[in-house]
Amino acid sequence: MMSETVNMPMNKERTEPATVYGLLAEFSDAGAIVQSAEQVRKAGYTRWDVHTPFPVHGLDEAMGIRPTILPWIVLGAGLSGLVAGLGLQWWTNAVDYPLLISGKPIFSLPANIPVIFEVTVLLSAVTTVFALFGLNGLPRLYHPVFTNQRFRRATADRFFIVIEANDPLFDAEKTQSLLSSLGATAVEVVED
Repeated sequence: MMSETVNMPMNKERTEPATVYGLLAEFSDAGAIVQSAEQVRKAGYTRWDVHTPFPVHGLDEAMGIRPTILPWIVLGAGLSGLVAGLGLQWWTNAVDYPLLISGKPIFSLPANIPVIFEVTVLLSAVTTVFALFGLNGLPRLYHPVFTNQRFRRATADRFFIVIEANDPLFDAEKTQSLLSSLGATAVEVVED
């Protein structure tokens, strides 16, 4: 029996051009990143982010980050848990299977507080986890900046600003000159 071999290329070369994700600017200290973030915000950019190896005080204000909606989502879940726990206890004790024992009331709030508390905490905690993942767009296993060699130092000792190419104000030359004028030690194009 004869076998037929098919010649297939082992490596398919990239024929389409790489798309530009944005520009990556490297800074050497926390003070420079805070001042630069403030200038990028004042320039009107809306699709950008800052990456630092540790939390930097004042960076949220410099970036113009608004408070998150997460506490309101958790509050709604907690109140839903409170109502669900209270409703479950009331239905079980007063409607579905009422027991009159020694003249005690059919439904008494103090006796049901532990269950109400536990259901409130359970729904709040579960909602917090899922809302946090949803609002942050997680899990995201790949990001274009991970391919940049300089960005590997983001967890050690460097600070970075990434301005995305889909920002309405993004112009490669103007954005690069803005980042360079802010004192960036290096400005590189990030390809997707």
